[in-house]
Amino acid sequence: MKVSHEKEKFWSKDFVVALIGWQFLFMSITLFFIFPLFLEDFGASKGRIGLIMGIHSLMAIFTRPIFGRLIDIKGRRSFSLIGMAFLIVVLPFYHLIQDAGTLPLLLRALTGIGWGVSMTATITICSDMAPVQRLARSMGIIGVAGLVAVAIGPLLGEEIVRHYGYGGLFKTSFIFLCIAFICILLTKETIKPNDGNLSSKPKLPPNLTFVVFCFIATLPIVHGAVRGSVINFIALFGKSIQLERIGSFFLAFSAAAIMTRLFFGGLSDKYGRKTVLFPAVIVISLNMFIIAHTGNLWMFTLAGFIGGLGQGLIFPALSTYMIDIFGQANKGLALSLYLTCFDVGMGAGSAFFGWISDLYGFPVMFMSAGLLFFVISFVFMWKAPNPKSFIS
Repeated sequence: MKVSHEKEKFWSKDFVVALIGWQFLFMSITLFFIFPLFLEDFGASKGRIGLIMGIHSLMAIFTRPIFGRLIDIKGRRSFSLIGMAFLIVVLPFYHLIQDAGTLPLLLRALTGIGWGVSMTATITICSDMAPVQRLARSMGIIGVAGLVAVAIGPLLGEEIVRHYGYGGLFKTSFIFLCIAFICILLTKETIKPNDGNLSSKPKLPPNLTFVVFCFIATLPIVHGAVRGSVINFIALFGKSIQLERIGSFFLAFSAAAIMTRLFFGGLSDKYGRKTVLFPAVIVISLNMFIIAHTGNLWMFTLAGFIGGLGQGLIFPALSTYMIDIFGQANKGLALSLYLTCFDVGMGAGSAFFGWISDLYGFPVMFMSAGLLFFVISFVFMWKAPNPKSFIS
């Protein structure tokens, strides 16, 4: 496959425009991090809120593996635009929500489908534009754009709700989606593997069996569950300890993760994926215990910062570990499966840890999540295969 000199540049115009599109796409989603507060106004239980928030991730599970494979075969740009267009059509219906019943559950499910398609395709577009030997670095930068959205989204969402209500929040998310759509529309079509020839699909490594994949999948699944316990309940936890605002948590989280990815995102390119993964796991696990014992704004913000350090390390290393296992020719499939596993954890973890919180409270929920993550990660580091053994 012939690659132009322009494609070898790390910072190309298309890469930057696609990154901006990815950031606005992600920001349209992070505005909904405060959506649990909207649902709580209707008297919804924590378990019900966890279900409504988690269905978003669970629905993405059914779309990403299918579309991830199609992305490898037919290209990225069209699927990115289709996913965003679907979100643009669905979003106006949020204005019709009047309770925490069927409608918000349905809309979150539909949003999860559009998010699953557009996110996978857009990330793959961005990563295709960076040199192969700097894959972890490119994934780190892509993650930075998303983290900027995580930092700005909840803060902006709080201000929008204070001044314009939740209707203003939904309108802003709609505008961000339109901006993202335009950005991807302005990028050039990325190289299509096999020129869209369905009869010559990229082949999977012969030693990648179903059992091996299931074992590998445990870490992103549990990581997603732990992340879901924070993302979907941190607003309610902040309110439970009488904090007026929770935006500082996301701001500190994003600042730390951005800093980590900018300066250390390429560590696994140099030292190996698993070498970077375990320190990240330790940081995230310990931070769950810190969150559980938080009682004031300063500790709350510090917990966000420490969590960001761990997240900044784990995403580039774990996502590129999956790509290494599946091979570069199957990048779309690898990313879709990684994100699917993560979303399985986010969805199931939201419902499960919401139930734990209803029974035992937020501190026990956060501590149990941290302990589970550490134990599963320890086994993963011990038994997970080396990506080099999958490279022919």
